[in-house]
Amino acid sequence: MLKQRKFWSWLVVLSVVLSAQLLFMGGAIAAVTDYNNEQKFLTNVWQLVNRSYVDSSFNHQNWYKVRRKFANRKFNSRDETYTAIQEMLATLDDPFTRLLRPDQFRSMQTSTAGELTGVGLQIAVDTVSHSIIVVAPIEGSPADRAGVRSLDRIVKIDNASTENMTLDECAERMRGSLGSKVTLTIARPVSTELVSQAPDPKFDPKSEPKDAKNGLKGKVDTLEVTIQRDRIAVNPVIAKLNQEEEHKVGYIRLSQFNGNAAADMSKAIKQLEAKGADRYVLDLRGNPGGLFDAGLEIARMWLPEGVIVFTRDRQGLQESYAATNAALTGDPLVILTDGGTASASEVLAGALQENGRAALLGTRTFGKGLIQSLYDLDDGSGLAVTIAKYETPKHHDIHKKGITPDVEVKLTEPLTREKLGTKDDGQYVAALQLLSSKVGMSQTEVKG
Repeated sequence: MLKQRKFWSWLVVLSVVLSAQLLFMGGAIAAVTDYNNEQKFLTNVWQLVNRSYVDSSFNHQNWYKVRRKFANRKFNSRDETYTAIQEMLATLDDPFTRLLRPDQFRSMQTSTAGELTGVGLQIAVDTVSHSIIVVAPIEGSPADRAGVRSLDRIVKIDNASTENMTLDECAERMRGSLGSKVTLTIARPVSTELVSQAPDPKFDPKSEPKDAKNGLKGKVDTLEVTIQRDRIAVNPVIAKLNQEEEHKVGYIRLSQFNGNAAADMSKAIKQLEAKGADRYVLDLRGNPGGLFDAGLEIARMWLPEGVIVFTRDRQGLQESYAATNAALTGDPLVILTDGGTASASEVLAGALQENGRAALLGTRTFGKGLIQSLYDLDDGSGLAVTIAKYETPKHHDIHKKGITPDVEVKLTEPLTREKLGTKDDGQYVAALQLLSSKVGMSQTEVKG
C-alpha cells in the first residue's frame, strides 16, 4: 500500500541526516526472480513522478520515452531496480527528487521525529559546482563538536574523493556503527566572513583560478576532520531570558523544524512571556529547515495576521497559507540569519520580514524555494518528489537567491555554542541595538 505524506518536506535543502542505524531491509536487496514485480515497482515510481512533479516538462524531455528506456530491462534484484530508478530520476536534474532506500528512509523518518544516530550533518548538492555542501551540522552533534561548519565542502570521505559521488553515495560512506569513526576532508574558504552566503548561481567554477576548489572562490583551507559516530539528541529549541539594562529579552534558538519543534517553541514563548519578556531575538542561524507544517505552525505563533507563504504547483495553481490570529506574543522581534538558514527557516524568516513583524539581521540565507512530498513505497523505501515551489508573502522567489537581511552584520571570529546569545555574540549584540533603536543600520562588521 502506498502512503503519501502531504507536504512532507525537509524543506532545507535536500537534507540527508547521516545515520549509523543498522536496520534490516526486509529482504529488499535479496535476489528477486520475478521480473514483472520489479517492473511494476519501477513503473509505480515513474507514475508518482508523472502525476506530481512540479516541472510539467520533466526537465525538457519526454517522460514517457524515459519510461520506455527501462521497459524491457530485466532486473534480477531489488537493488538493480533501485539503481535503475536512480538513473531514471537523475534525468530530471533535480537533487531533491530522489529514491530513499529502506535504511535511508528510516533514518530520515527518525530524524524528523527528533531522535537519530550518526554524525549529525545535513548535506546538499551545490547545483552550480555539483560538489557536496554542508547545509548545517545538527547542534551538539559529533560533526558540530568536531568543528564542521555550514557551507563547508566535503572533498573526501575516508580519503575517497566525492567528485563523482552522488548524495546518496556520500551519505552511505558516512554511515557506520555507533562509536566508529569517519574522516572528512573539507574545503573551507579563507575569508574574514565566517558565515558566508548561498552559492552564486552565476558562478562558473571553470573561470576561477586553479586554487579554487569545489565551487569556492579564491583561496581555501583544506582540513581533515575525524568524527566519531554517536547518538544525537535533537532538541530543536533552546530558550533563555536575558536581562539587558531595563529590558527582558527572550532569546530563542531554533535549530531545526522536526516533529518536536512547534510544541517546544510554543512552550518556550509562553514561559518567557510569563517571566516578563518584552522583546525577542529568534536565532535561525545554521537552521537547515525541516517539516513544512512545523514552519507554518511556528510562523503563526509570531504573526497575528497576513500571508505566511504561497505555493505554486505544476499547473501554476497557487495556494496560500495564512496566520490564524493565534500569535502568542506581539513583542518586538529580531531574527538572526546566515548562509545555513535554509528552507523552512526561510519560509518563517520571509513571512515575518515581509509582514513587518520582524527585522532580519545577519547575512543572506541559503536560498531553497522548493517543496517535496514524501511517499512510502510498499517495500519500506521512500520517494521524495518536488511537487511545488514557494514564494514569500510579496511573491519573491528566493530559490538559489536567499533572503537579504534588513541589517547585514558579519562575524569575524567563530562562535562556540556557549557564546551564542551572549555579549560575546556580535550579531546578538547588534540585534539588541536594533531592538532598542528601531533604526536601520548600514553594513556592519563585528567580532564574534
